[in-house]
Amino acid sequence: MLLLPVLLVTSLCSRGDAQAVPVQTPALRRQVRGSSASMECRMSREDTVHWYKHLPGEPPKRILYVSGQSPTFDDSSDARRFQVRKHPSEPLYGLTIDYLTPRDSGTYYCAYWYYQGIPGRRSGYYIKLFGSGTKLIVSDKGNSPPAHAEILQNTHENLTTYVCLIEKFYPEVIRVTWTEGENKEVTQNVVKGDALKLAGKDKYSISSWLTVPAENKDRKYTCKYEHESKVDSLSTQDDTKPAHQEEDCITYPGNGTVFNGDHLMHRTAYLVYIVLLLKSCMYYLIVLFFIYRMWAPTKHRGKKA
Repeated sequence: MLLLPVLLVTSLCSRGDAQAVPVQTPALRRQVRGSSASMECRMSREDTVHWYKHLPGEPPKRILYVSGQSPTFDDSSDARRFQVRKHPSEPLYGLTIDYLTPRDSGTYYCAYWYYQGIPGRRSGYYIKLFGSGTKLIVSDKGNSPPAHAEILQNTHENLTTYVCLIEKFYPEVIRVTWTEGENKEVTQNVVKGDALKLAGKDKYSISSWLTVPAENKDRKYTCKYEHESKVDSLSTQDDTKPAHQEEDCITYPGNGTVFNGDHLMHRTAYLVYIVLLLKSCMYYLIVLFFIYRMWAPTKHRGKKA
């Protein structure tokens, strides 16, 4: 699951030129079974283009590569449904998939090889640069906008944390951003969780955290979400709560506090994250201790010699 992000980061860092990374459009395409889906890849120059399909938990799998106008398929059976095209005057490459089935769902990446020379030397190495990706969802279901969204706030010592909670939407692809004031995007101290599938439902929920100094609590921060079915925003200075009332609430014994089941799921995920982080730190300290135990006798023997 982490392989492709690592390749993308390696490509960006090694190249040092963000414009060399292919830009794909659209970022998301949802089609019904039996239809066709097209996507485009814009590169900085004309080159041999490779197309990959990526599924969660699996390494990217190449479908084909094309040099000029003739594609070469890794699996010859794909030639019946995959078509490639090249713009006559621009480095713009297209891929079309016909007769879609749910098995075609996944994220598709274009890629090309870039030669990175080593300064001061005649040698170098090749780096594969992946595009920004197009997520394809093949389904007979329609989309569903978020049924509920709100910002939760918690202040501890000198920090204030805002949690933007967006619930019950489909499909799972959604973009969540934070801004300060009117349109100043905030990227620091922002943590975005993964979209979680709700138990027993075909809908998803997601949270995004923003942490700011407590003295900034009077500033206006806005959480904006962009879903294919709806674009909306919430402000930390909104005085009114969403009108939608949640079902399936749970009363916590002892104090009569009412929580929504999905809220509990997100809070539980957050606590699990904290526990895993603490366990990682503990294992790190244990490893350092054993390394020291192995290193110390060698050091003492060296001094005696």
